[in-house]
Amino acid sequence: MGFIGSNLAIELVNIGAEVTIADSLIPEYGGNLWNIEPVKNKVKVNISDVRDQHSMHYLVKDQDYFFNLAGQTSHLDSIINPFPDLEINARAQLSILEACRKYNQNVKIIFASTRQIYGKPQYLPVDENHPHNPADVNGINKLSGEWYHIIYHRVHGILSSILRLTNTYGPRMRIKDARQTFLGIWIKNLLEDKPILIYGDGQQIRDYNYVDDVVDALLTVAVKDLPPGSIFNLGDSNPVSLKETAEIMIEINNKGSYNFVPFPETLKHIDIGDFYGDFRKLNSETRWTPKTSLHDGLKLTIEYFRQNLEKYK
Repeated sequence: MGFIGSNLAIELVNIGAEVTIADSLIPEYGGNLWNIEPVKNKVKVNISDVRDQHSMHYLVKDQDYFFNLAGQTSHLDSIINPFPDLEINARAQLSILEACRKYNQNVKIIFASTRQIYGKPQYLPVDENHPHNPADVNGINKLSGEWYHIIYHRVHGILSSILRLTNTYGPRMRIKDARQTFLGIWIKNLLEDKPILIYGDGQQIRDYNYVDDVVDALLTVAVKDLPPGSIFNLGDSNPVSLKETAEIMIEINNKGSYNFVPFPETLKHIDIGDFYGDFRKLNSETRWTPKTSLHDGLKLTIEYFRQNLEKYK
């Protein structure tokens, strides 16, 4: 019932799938009952933690696809308190995979990984062959999660594909803080007439994917006959600076401001500088490409939260 999972669940219902949602509803991790309001009577919901092996054994039975989106997403939290990140992004992946090995070896898993495994880029755009140099504990554990999926295919034949996500944004994202993405707290500040705070000089380059495009990628990879263990970057071919991003948001909102502030000491050490991903591999094998421009996606996102702000504050 978090950000990407809820948008995916809604689209799955729309195309006629039978959907079971699992979410622990731990407050820090983004699960929100309001996120599934449009389909609340059309999905099964199980309040459980992916670290609970007994729940996983029950939940994976008879499923055709497993969209593995559960995770601790805060890079800063992974540094300040690394053990929950280890539990959720590494150990819990073994719980999921063991459940599949024992109770549903025919399921196909689509695992949501992160661009954070690459760390500070050695070249741009970053392709799948870029060296792995995680900048924080989160990146290390997500890389471990990838390898668990790869090994379980090699040894046990469990099919999986891996998508390395970049800055995903859109309706239903977490905005009460920056645990999911900095864009969330930026939108909250914008709608509350507070300045957007940009760390550093605002010249850092980023690429963004609107959530509908990410859902499309997840579904495309699920149904395509791809080599087992395939790994794909997401991304966008039109990266922009953080300063430009803030300016687009203010233009859409017709008011607002931004301030440059120094990096907090801990964040400064894990900042990756400029980053944008090369998604040509995914495009060549599936024809996927992001369809939503940053301006259009931010406009849809800001309007969603303008109408639903109280549900997310």
